[in-house]
Amino acid sequence: MKKVFSGVTVECGSGDIAGQEDVAAVVNAANAQLKPGGGVAGALHRAAGPGLEEECRPLAPIKPGEAVITGGHNLPNRYVIHCLGPVYGKDKPEEKYLADCYRNALRLAEENKIDSLAFPSLSTGAFGFPMEEAAEIAFRTIKEVIPELNEVVLIRFVLRGGNAIEVHEHYLEKVFGA
Repeated sequence: MKKVFSGVTVECGSGDIAGQEDVAAVVNAANAQLKPGGGVAGALHRAAGPGLEEECRPLAPIKPGEAVITGGHNLPNRYVIHCLGPVYGKDKPEEKYLADCYRNALRLAEENKIDSLAFPSLSTGAFGFPMEEAAEIAFRTIKEVIPELNEVVLIRFVLRGGNAIEVHEHYLEKVFGA
């Protein structure tokens, strides 16, 4: 499913975040130390190779809601934007920190003249953020930021497992309408 809002396409799909060959940047659901881990961070670091961890080292640690950018190394993408989402129930106010992740990632994309990026569902895995609430925050924040964008023309959500696609498509429709 896709929606176009103010010239920016926002879409949802399933797949491997490390295999998004047609986008300039992928977003990493990072940990504070920007190290390989499980989930999205592990998949991106494995695919990118050891150069990614090396480039990340001097940028760490980051705080919830913050985003930093590196090269894509062996990924098919020029850039990786690393966001530290909040741990649900621990990093307060988690709604603000999650919105900040999307806002800061999009601002970094703009500053670096990135026209397309792929997000995972930030904070909904090991960090425990409820998928429905996270999807609504993501799309509301993106809709709020789109009028400030001049470079970004494609925002993709790459989702895996369970009902992630259905939930995100529901909130994409709810926030962006017909």
